[in-house]
Amino acid sequence: MTQAGTVHAIEIENQKLVWNEVPDPEPTDGEVIVDVRAAALNRADILQRRGHYPPPPGAPAYPGLECAGVISAVGGGVTGHQPGDRVCALLAGGGYAERVAVPAGQLLPVPAGISLTEAATLPEAACTVWSNVVDLARLRAGETFLVHGGSGGIGTFAIQLGKALGATVAVTARAHKHDRLTELGADRVIDYTTADFVSEVGGADVILDIIGAKYLARNIAALNPDGRIAIIGMQGGSTAELNLGALTAKRGTITATTLRARPLADKARIVRQVREQVWPLVESGAIRPVVDESIPLAQAQRAHHRMEAGDHLGKIVLTVSRP
Repeated sequence: MTQAGTVHAIEIENQKLVWNEVPDPEPTDGEVIVDVRAAALNRADILQRRGHYPPPPGAPAYPGLECAGVISAVGGGVTGHQPGDRVCALLAGGGYAERVAVPAGQLLPVPAGISLTEAATLPEAACTVWSNVVDLARLRAGETFLVHGGSGGIGTFAIQLGKALGATVAVTARAHKHDRLTELGADRVIDYTTADFVSEVGGADVILDIIGAKYLARNIAALNPDGRIAIIGMQGGSTAELNLGALTAKRGTITATTLRARPLADKARIVRQVREQVWPLVESGAIRPVVDESIPLAQAQRAHHRMEAGDHLGKIVLTVSRP
């Protein structure tokens, strides 16, 4: 519990997550202060803890790429938001804290019928999947959509968005998670430890890939003509040989992006699109937040251990208790 006049956050010390007192943030022009009630884990948080993914200039040093809570202060020039509003937010960092400053363009209202804990799981996944799968890869109804890493926060969201858009969704995941992913809408679930997804999927129009180098050649082999690969992670390495002949023969397209370092205006554009196009799907129940476990923020190290074990399904959420 926070005492009057103090704010706490999770800081990184020698690759450990430590509960410390930190400076109380103040809103600059165009920002609001959010009293955090919940923050979701992302793979990038683990990379940052290990020293491999530093925050961009100006972002808080402590991790956390999304949160949900209540606005407590509003900076100059901000319209449409006021203290007391329930919001969730896309962050460049700082979500593992009791309070965080957020550019107003990166705020989303908490969808109707969704708790703050559930809302914390949505901004990063929704903005990542929408910007890569729809904005860049142009997934359309009737196409086949292959999602690698289908059991994580990105994957469980991508399955549901793909189905809502009218695609046939194929997913790679370990066998013990298949039933749950089928419940979320996956049409075909492939155990990547025992089966070859290239032959199993039978051709994909859009591939959402978190693996990177290890899957590059097989992703190209799995493409339908005019297929698109959207790379958003490099869990399988960052360097691979690209067979341009194979890619050209498919008339294929590869995009590779991160969300964290995009300019503020681009993030605000993506957030607007998500609010207009995705939030109605959440409020209708077509897309449901998938919470694996809620863990107190002060126990963030335990939450990281759970993610590193790889047995979770959906998002792990850190919660903040308040008076």
